[in-house]
Amino acid sequence: MSVPDFTDLTLDRAQPLQAQLYRMLVQRICSGRLSTGSKLPSSRRMSASLGVSRNTITQVLEQLKAEGFLTSRSGQGVFVCASLPPHVEAPQRMSWQSDTDHPPQLSTFGESLRNAPLAREKLLPFTPGLPDLDSFPFHLWNRLYRRHQDRTALIGYGPSQGYQPLRQALAEYLRNSRGVRCSAEQIIITNGAQESLSLCAQVILNPGDTVTMENPGYRRARIAFQSAGADLHLAGLKNGSLDVESLTKHNHTAKLLYTTPTHQYPMGGVMPASDRLRLLDWAASSEAWILEDDYDSEFSFVHKPVAALQGMAEDTPVLYMGSFSKTLQPGIRLGYMVVPKSVIQVFNHAKEMLSGHSPLLSQAIVADFIEEGHFVRHLRKMRINYREKWLHFCDLARHKLEPQAQLIASSAGMHVVLATPGRNDLELSKKLAEHRIGSTPLSFFYPDKSLNHGLVLGFANTSKQQREDCIDLLQRFLTNSSS
Repeated sequence: MSVPDFTDLTLDRAQPLQAQLYRMLVQRICSGRLSTGSKLPSSRRMSASLGVSRNTITQVLEQLKAEGFLTSRSGQGVFVCASLPPHVEAPQRMSWQSDTDHPPQLSTFGESLRNAPLAREKLLPFTPGLPDLDSFPFHLWNRLYRRHQDRTALIGYGPSQGYQPLRQALAEYLRNSRGVRCSAEQIIITNGAQESLSLCAQVILNPGDTVTMENPGYRRARIAFQSAGADLHLAGLKNGSLDVESLTKHNHTAKLLYTTPTHQYPMGGVMPASDRLRLLDWAASSEAWILEDDYDSEFSFVHKPVAALQGMAEDTPVLYMGSFSKTLQPGIRLGYMVVPKSVIQVFNHAKEMLSGHSPLLSQAIVADFIEEGHFVRHLRKMRINYREKWLHFCDLARHKLEPQAQLIASSAGMHVVLATPGRNDLELSKKLAEHRIGSTPLSFFYPDKSLNHGLVLGFANTSKQQREDCIDLLQRFLTNSSS
């Protein structure tokens, strides 16, 4: 329980101090500012903070006790009574009446949130994007934490661009594992993927600029661009990834293209290398930026992942982004961007002005985690773990849910997509939530109100029993809805 210090009380030294203090305390008790049961500071502390003699403080407190406003508890202190004395009427509060019933206006984005449903609990099994938290190496993480916890340099302000050892370790990892062409100077550490999206929207877009997005696509990216006033152009998919041929054939132009080429979200397709080169040609001729979200690139179960779009040539107009929320844990809230050399200074200034540095202690731990080889070993372990879960869930779905639901093929990532044509996917998702099973309706990923219905189900943070229970529930729901 917090104890007020009364440093905001102003006493007129030309007037009797005891009477003034008495009135002020009574007013705060009656108005509820000093709530029932709240503890008052000691007389010694009140004397020091108000510059009033301790004797004056004591006399006021004793008078308020006698009148039923305060009570003493042996060995604990002085507290506001549970109710006002019966003979006391609460003072009238100052009131202000508006001449209109309409509050000041919000932005278009703000108004769109008025009736938006609140997000459901995000730690339920099958919640998309949630890694296997039970398999996280907490003992190792805690050892690295203890190594850095007493470093005073990590609890002050740091460089907005990010902790240098982390940027250095990350640059080497991205070069070796994803073929990204970058140096530590090109990396900006962010507070998760959403800040990377917001930074790009702020730095690149003006109201009315066009952003091309995959349809279906990542909802939070859509929100970031729309909140910046951008106009969305929805580009369709082919074989589960962006239809580059259609995009280039229709000579479409945009200021920014957002894409998830290595593992399209949510449909799971992988963009072929030939299409990636064609997309780079389109961006160059259109003078467009490409924002490459390398979503789930670390978890490929059948084929080796295709190298990042960013690294396919020198000096590409590609902004590359990723995060540690799925490879490590969501709670550390760390992401990263690789930006072209020509705009390093611009993005650094934007990061500094909009949010400042990301938590330094977490950055130091992740830097050691990568540098000492723990990150690669953890990814290798999780790749095996997730592949087994993916195979088990897909086998159950094929045997028990078809033909009422169709499994959309994918060989990577931490989620699967079930198409449920003719079924209300929002209702299915709500029914699963009632049994504490997470999911996201597939229709949420279509901003154009598509009739495509299905469920996006994350399997990473599930047990064998939970996967079997989820499939049995879906089988029951789908069978009942079709009868």
